[in-house]
Amino acid sequence: MSAAATQEKSSGSKINLGAFFIEARALVALAIIIVIFASMSDTYLSVGNLVTVAKDVAFNAIIALGMLMVILHSGIDLSVGSTVGLTGAVAGTLFQGLHLPLTDAVMYPSIWVIVVIAVAVGMLVGWVNGLLIARLNLAPFIVTLGMLYVGRGLTQVLLDGTNITNELRGQEELGNTGFFEVFASSPLGVPISAWVMVAVAIAFSIILTRTPFGRWLYAIGSNERAAALSGVPVNQVKTRVYVLTGLCAGIVGMLQIANIRSSTADLGEFYELNAIAAVVIGGAALSGGRGTVRGTIIGAFVIGFLTNGLVIVGVSPFWQTVITGAVIILAVAVDQIQQILQRRQAQARAVAEARRESGKVPVGPGGHEGPPPEQT
Repeated sequence: MSAAATQEKSSGSKINLGAFFIEARALVALAIIIVIFASMSDTYLSVGNLVTVAKDVAFNAIIALGMLMVILHSGIDLSVGSTVGLTGAVAGTLFQGLHLPLTDAVMYPSIWVIVVIAVAVGMLVGWVNGLLIARLNLAPFIVTLGMLYVGRGLTQVLLDGTNITNELRGQEELGNTGFFEVFASSPLGVPISAWVMVAVAIAFSIILTRTPFGRWLYAIGSNERAAALSGVPVNQVKTRVYVLTGLCAGIVGMLQIANIRSSTADLGEFYELNAIAAVVIGGAALSGGRGTVRGTIIGAFVIGFLTNGLVIVGVSPFWQTVITGAVIILAVAVDQIQQILQRRQAQARAVAEARRESGKVPVGPGGHEGPPPEQT
């Protein structure tokens, strides 16, 4: 085996080992949380509570997987929460019936038409985000922050300050019933949201590890300029990741309105923060180029088990917010400390290598290589 191949294999092993320790760190945190709260409450690990945790975690995990795709290319999406609310409002409005313009007729779409339209609205929001960011080179933070307000405002316009509840059930004579039976069901005793989370995780894992799109995404996050010079379609990749994020938000919007059996103006609030937290806790770098589906799922479970445990032991909701925020800050701080240590180690290795190289071939008088002539 050549020296270059050996070095490449060693480098790959170090990267895999580093990724393992990052995910192991999140797993250790998850184990500690479970042990602490299980010792404080007998119901914490009960089947009923675990099902509840799985359902709640799934909502955050699906959003977080979309957020992972954005963060991998060093972007951010603050609009996913409002997109969840907007898709829920669109679905609720369609359940009430669509008034055809210039007529008194009202059209009642079937369930699957409503679902497709609502999810398509989420993807449209993502496409607009991606278009503005990729084509106009606008800052992702500013674009998605603006879209957060746009989405939340449109949600309030559609709902007009009221919650939509009974209309979500549909009407048998119109053939649009069965929404709750599908999107709030529990196949094999597991909430449908958990099954959807598994499906999305598998799909995204294949995309990131088995397709050129995944390699392009990591390359852009590591060095966008180098990726562009290598022929990577940077703008297309950026646009597509925001469409995927909008898709995830649309899916969660459908699952959430089925879960709470209503469409509300505040649906999806703070989802973007929980999603970013799950991605960071799972070991992804906000600077891009590093992150895995496994780590993101683990991060979502860390937040889910922590939040559920605080509720069970009776911690005040105000303190729950404080503790969750502190955990997020700690995760980011640990990640930054790790990166600083890695950079210092890399610099130390580079200096040591340079010294070894300079000591191999001494420079003689006149600038010629080789040992100096013997003195007589």
